[in-house]
Amino acid sequence: MTKRVSLTGGNLTFDDFISVTRGNAEVTIADEALFRVKDSRRVVDALVAEGRPMYGINTGFGRFADVAIPEDELNLLQVNLILSDVCGVGDLLPKHVVRGMLLLRANSLANGFSGVRPELIETLTAMLNKGVHPLIPEKGSVGSSGDLCPLSHMVLPMLGMGDAEYRGQVMGGQEAMDKAGIPVIQLRAKEGLALINGTQCMTSVGVHALYDAIILAKSADIAGALTTESLRGIINAFDPRIHAARRHKGQIDSASNLRKLLEGSEYITRQGEIRVQDAYSIRCTPQIHGASRLALEYVSSVFETEINAVTDNPLVFTDSGDVFSGGNFHGQPMAIASDTLGIAVSEIGSVSERRIAKLVDPAMNHGLPAFLVKQGGINCGFMIPQYVAAALVSENKVLAHPASVDSIPTSAGQEDHVSMGTIAARKAAVIVGHVKMILGIEIMSAAQAIDLQEKRRLGKGTEAAYKSVREKIEMMENDRIFTKDQNAAAELVGSGALLEAVERAAGPLA
Repeated sequence: MTKRVSLTGGNLTFDDFISVTRGNAEVTIADEALFRVKDSRRVVDALVAEGRPMYGINTGFGRFADVAIPEDELNLLQVNLILSDVCGVGDLLPKHVVRGMLLLRANSLANGFSGVRPELIETLTAMLNKGVHPLIPEKGSVGSSGDLCPLSHMVLPMLGMGDAEYRGQVMGGQEAMDKAGIPVIQLRAKEGLALINGTQCMTSVGVHALYDAIILAKSADIAGALTTESLRGIINAFDPRIHAARRHKGQIDSASNLRKLLEGSEYITRQGEIRVQDAYSIRCTPQIHGASRLALEYVSSVFETEINAVTDNPLVFTDSGDVFSGGNFHGQPMAIASDTLGIAVSEIGSVSERRIAKLVDPAMNHGLPAFLVKQGGINCGFMIPQYVAAALVSENKVLAHPASVDSIPTSAGQEDHVSMGTIAARKAAVIVGHVKMILGIEIMSAAQAIDLQEKRRLGKGTEAAYKSVREKIEMMENDRIFTKDQNAAAELVGSGALLEAVERAAGPLA
């Protein structure tokens, strides 16, 4: 049965979000939300009739806030706002991000603080349900006043303009809406501003990246455990007493995962059995992964709030009839959280690359063949996959520089501090994609290292991980093209398939 997500403005979850953006779940609007929206619109209509000055309703925008707009031009004002903001550049946002923008904008408007007609929300949900996806360039937002530029591209097909993808084909916005049987809308006072004054682009990009990062955080423990086995690592470093003494939950959870994954392993050793200590990339896995986990918890708390937030301006308060201009469109909460996300995931990739380097280096891999190949010299083995991981880690270090610390004033200084939150979110998403590949290379390398030594019993969880790798990728006896193998490994990690297989065998990971 197809999942259905009912929007109230306040109850959207990450799982609901992903079920719509990637799983095409049906979207409806709760009756109570529609009641609030109608009440909000009645306030706007009454104030327009009264002629009271209200920002963006009967005034210009930004620096033009003091310019009064005649009543007979209020609707044109909203259309012109959309047209003037359609300035995006760069590659197109992926379809799942566009769907996220449509969903989040509908959910925000459903709170009933935006003064729009129900028809706007119904049009957004119809586009989701029937698969009309506006073409939206990824660059052009400074993250305040919200994501004006990308959201304006999103609105164009609603007006019968711009371009959209429908059933796999790109066409004009009007044609896409006609083929889907969705009437285009005529904007009225306040409605253009309400559709584009928000953080839905940066939030959609960010939530997708976070959702994938949570999978990566657990998958990193799996990769680390398999590498630990392949290097005959020391289990004592993961003793629960060590991690309880430091008290950090992320570290405690990561160490618990490692013990669960390695349970029953005959590859692991005890302190002093072969050596006294492992390198930090092995011994400090819980501390490093755990720190990233703590950061992801903070990011999750911000993003969970933002997906149900009211982020446009001005806001309409139906209990008092007040319409106040504020700054909820400012993307700073998402900007700092997205930068944190990028840094946290970058570090997961950084330590993974160090484990890969240890596996391939004969000076550090405790007796394994150089570059994990039997006939070195004639074969290069896993030499170059480590280069690839190093290149991605180096690029991540550049991308992890925070965008949120930058601000360039806009609108002639009226908007004198902006968040750059959309840039932060896009950078984080790229980092997440890189780390999928890095972890994929690590599990490939660790599986190869297992196959190059005396066979023993693997751990409860790592055995499932090893089998998952070998179902997709054969052991490398002689050099071959690695691209397919690397892509398969990255997909295994990024899709959650590796995690799912391991949890079936060993139980849920923290």
